[in-house]
Amino acid sequence: MKRRMSARPYVMLLILFGLQGYVGWHLKLYLGEWLGFGGNVYAALYWPIYAVGAFGYLIARLLRRRLPVWVGLGLKRVGSYWLAVFEYAVLLLPFADLAAWLLRSQSVPPADAIMSVGTSVIVILLVIMLRGSWNAWSPIVRKHEVELSKTAGEWKELHIAVASDLHLGTTVGKRHLARLVRRVNELQPDLVLLPGDVLDDDVEPFIRRQYGHQLAQMQATLGVYAVLGNHEYYGGGIETYVPAMSELQMPVLLDEALLLGDSFYLIGRKDKTDRSRASVAELTAGLDSGKPWILMDHQPSALREIADSGVDLSLSGHTHRGQMAPNHWITRRIFELDWGYKQIGRLHAFVSSGFGTWGPPIRIGSRSEILSITVRFGCH
Repeated sequence: MKRRMSARPYVMLLILFGLQGYVGWHLKLYLGEWLGFGGNVYAALYWPIYAVGAFGYLIARLLRRRLPVWVGLGLKRVGSYWLAVFEYAVLLLPFADLAAWLLRSQSVPPADAIMSVGTSVIVILLVIMLRGSWNAWSPIVRKHEVELSKTAGEWKELHIAVASDLHLGTTVGKRHLARLVRRVNELQPDLVLLPGDVLDDDVEPFIRRQYGHQLAQMQATLGVYAVLGNHEYYGGGIETYVPAMSELQMPVLLDEALLLGDSFYLIGRKDKTDRSRASVAELTAGLDSGKPWILMDHQPSALREIADSGVDLSLSGHTHRGQMAPNHWITRRIFELDWGYKQIGRLHAFVSSGFGTWGPPIRIGSRSEILSITVRFGCH
């Protein structure tokens, strides 16, 4: 019996094309008035150029093995910024249409209405892009303190620096990574944790640009540890990435638990993308329950499972807090905790908005962040 294919992807694709056409038509109208262009020749040239920019990111991803490097990089950069422009254009243009209609109802000539309203929309979009770029490239350190009743050997206090979702690749590169290394080393942490999506997609830029060597400049008493995120799986370079990190003394924990300093356990879980990953109960079986358990799980989709298994502190990322508002309304519906801190029983759960960005290097309603967590042991 043949499995019936879901119509949802086709509906979503149809909506996407429709919205791109909606934005493209407005841009064509505005440019035509501004530049004095019109007619069939203008339309014939405009729409192919628009399509390349509008779908540049998708084209670059799908054809990354076939396009010349400089072409793929150019398409990805233009297309990534367009993703942000497109989202906010879709939100703004209905109000722009209403404003243009009101102006025309007051006998304002159509060309004047198009120019005044269109220019206002473009100015607003430029302000959003500039602010969003600043939020993306200007990391903030968020400090937290938690208390655990368990003791951890000689450790009375543990200072952890956490940076999730670096998305190192062709958009987030050495300059932003240098900010991470500098800010982490200024914190002088005992432990540095990277809860997934260190890579954007492809492992090739990570190796070629020696991002690992730059990451290895972070200094911590107990070392630097990472887990896999969904983007490491998407890129298909795990078999290259994991050994490269290991050689640089930054182990990627693959469903395993380490006893650090004979004092507390660090548990690293494979990403939810990996259907073969172990349950939290399997990962914690046989561990000394008298010692603190700290767990990294890239996606914050199993917080109740983690809490019920007796973990004391969990660290996740993935959500980017929506990265561009109002997307955070969606992540709030998907995840019990999509950003920040929440205590669930004895579990202290943290979800970071991430240090890097996916797609456009734009953040609205979120910031590039590093978590600085001080854990105090033996508190009653």
